[in-house]
Amino acid sequence: MSEKALRRIPLERLMDLKVDYAFKQLFGSNQNKEITVVFLNAILKRTGRDIIKDISFSNIEIGGEYEDDKQSRLDLLVVTQADEWINIEIQFTNKFDMVNRTLYYWSRIYSKPMTKGKVYSQLTPVITINILNFDLINETDLFHSTYSLYEATVKHKLTNMIEIHFIEIPQLIRDWYAKKLDPWNDILARWLLLLGIVDHRKGKIYGDIYKELEAIALKDKQLAEAFNHWQNLSLSDDEYFAYEGRLKRIKDEEAVIIEAELRVKKALEELDKALEKGLEQGIQQGIEQGIERGIERGIEQGRLNRDEEIIQNSLEKNIDVKTIAEVTGHSIEYILEVKKKLNL
Repeated sequence: MSEKALRRIPLERLMDLKVDYAFKQLFGSNQNKEITVVFLNAILKRTGRDIIKDISFSNIEIGGEYEDDKQSRLDLLVVTQADEWINIEIQFTNKFDMVNRTLYYWSRIYSKPMTKGKVYSQLTPVITINILNFDLINETDLFHSTYSLYEATVKHKLTNMIEIHFIEIPQLIRDWYAKKLDPWNDILARWLLLLGIVDHRKGKIYGDIYKELEAIALKDKQLAEAFNHWQNLSLSDDEYFAYEGRLKRIKDEEAVIIEAELRVKKALEELDKALEKGLEQGIQQGIEQGIERGIERGIEQGRLNRDEEIIQNSLEKNIDVKTIAEVTGHSIEYILEVKKKLNL
């Protein structure tokens, strides 16, 4: 098994595992459940009696973040043998309000069991793991930050029901090149470095990290299996097509956001000039709110147009509806509506 990890494919062919589609294909299947268990134990620092021994995958949708939102599909949700819910979210792009977004998703999962006739004692712990392709926490230079509820003075932990992790891949890479990481003796470092090898946003592949982990894989069965599945996934034409579609959608969203930011910057510059001439604060607030609302509408319309184009291209290539739903993040019903609209 380990020797197969040495089988090479062109590194530029490897999928970026920070793209949610690729991550879910590797870590979100029963076939690779043993890999996912090792990965989770490393992040949660579980040893001894607390170790996660088994998980089951759950496909769950929760309500949108805003009143007009459709259902949101969680990236990866598992239940442990101890009845803990673990939600792993892959964020390739900084969509802002990350902390509030995290608390919102946590609360929806935590409150999900509270249907009629249920009692509070039936609620179970929910752990959220955010793997970020950007920097977020400015108060620390740690690549892995963990948060729970504590009393402010004596730091007593109030409950085990909430645990939130932020993993910042850019800081991880900086620590690697600062020689602060030892993946040979740090299981978490080796698994997170696996996610950092390919960076399609920057157009970079860290060959030195690949070689280091490849050597470690000769002695780490689960890491070797992860290499094999990752390579096989990347070599599959159908999977790679779906992955590229998802990556393109993410990059298009980034482009829309960047363009919107430039428009905001320009608008604010013009606003500053106007304010210098004596506009009142109330006018300033009204203009800013109007700009913000217009940009939000523009971003949303741009995403919908881009999604329909991806759906059309995928349908024309006979990609199945379920795969298209995974790539675009839309429901199967929405894909079928677009299909009907396009007469495909």
